[in-house]
Amino acid sequence: MPRRPVFRSHLAPAAPHVRVAAAIVAAGVVGSALAGPPEYAIFDLGLVNPGDTASQGFRVSVNGIATGRSFGNPTQAFSWTQIGGLVGLPNLANPARPFSAGNGVNAAGVVVGTGATTAFGASPLPLIWESGNVAQLPLPAGQSLGRANDINAHGVAVGSVGSGSTEFGVLYQGGAGGTAMVITQTTANGSFLRSATAINDAGRIVGQGIDPNNAAVNVGYVLDTATNVAFAVGALPGRNGALAFDVSEAGHVVGSSMLNQGAGTPFIWSDGGGMVEIPLPPGTSQGTGRGVNSAGWVVGVASGLFAVPFLHDGTTTYVLGDLLPPGSGWDLTMNTSSSALGISEDGVIVGTGVLNGSVRAYAMIPAKRSCLGDLNGDGVVDGADQGILLASWGPAKGSPADLDGNGEVDGADLGILLSNWGPCK
Repeated sequence: MPRRPVFRSHLAPAAPHVRVAAAIVAAGVVGSALAGPPEYAIFDLGLVNPGDTASQGFRVSVNGIATGRSFGNPTQAFSWTQIGGLVGLPNLANPARPFSAGNGVNAAGVVVGTGATTAFGASPLPLIWESGNVAQLPLPAGQSLGRANDINAHGVAVGSVGSGSTEFGVLYQGGAGGTAMVITQTTANGSFLRSATAINDAGRIVGQGIDPNNAAVNVGYVLDTATNVAFAVGALPGRNGALAFDVSEAGHVVGSSMLNQGAGTPFIWSDGGGMVEIPLPPGTSQGTGRGVNSAGWVVGVASGLFAVPFLHDGTTTYVLGDLLPPGSGWDLTMNTSSSALGISEDGVIVGTGVLNGSVRAYAMIPAKRSCLGDLNGDGVVDGADQGILLASWGPAKGSPADLDGNGEVDGADLGILLSNWGPCK
């Protein structure tokens, strides 16, 4: 096992957005809450092809690059940035994998994911997209199936190989021309890694493990590659197992804890504080933490009758759908498709919702970062941005210059730009 394993392009503009309020505050395990909820913008990440039927947001990098998939025939992975918009990523041609998904992305915009022969994920292969090109990641000797779930700043990716009872966590190093190895380290009681879900820049890997002594127990597995020591995060009181889904750059682990593989409760774990239960939103009975940043902010999905994306600040669990203003067109509470799966270092949340009846990937971006009117992303609203807006004048659905999201760049958008003139706050 290695020690400390050492594109952004422009295809389409950012989608329309509306102003929303959100509560992004520091988690109690590492900091204190802000005095009040900051303002947010929500972006429809759109579709790769006009005929696609839906899109989903799966992960966001530490600096706010999103990835996921757009459903069609074929189904394609994508990357998205606030300035560059949606970029469709090519499918693997040889061997043919016409159904792909972007599962992880690093700060350089390198995306990893899975290519399959069907929309349901048959015959998966681990893929990497770099500089807009797709390639298959190598497989360990004797393996013919694999998945890639995340990639860190050093280009080290993690995922799994095999399937069913022969699926094991794997580490990919060196990209398409590199190597792959099964992760063999076990915890003190012999628990091993079935699937690696995330890796941070320090080489901490988390995932879903198996206890060979008790098949009914899920194991929230953690491996620190700097020391080659594996351990389990444990379980919440009254439970006996856990699943781990993400790890922050500060080492926090999030997931769900359950009894005998039953319904789970979301948790955040840290080296100093251990496992802490995240309160469920009202009206839900189970849930899981899916994304975490270095401040300990957690996003995830709870469920009752519907899927309910949430944000936890260390004290309060906020329902994201409750923070949307009337008339936004977004439904994040009354359907079974919604999710919140990733959060960046400065609070960009990525997931899936329903926009005017259609399933769409979204990014919720803090107003301090979105800076309405900063169309070239240089941190100031000035004449350069005004020039971009004027050049886009008229019908312009999906243009970042359509600041009010009504499908047209007009005087209202110019007014918004002028009202935000000067440095972004």
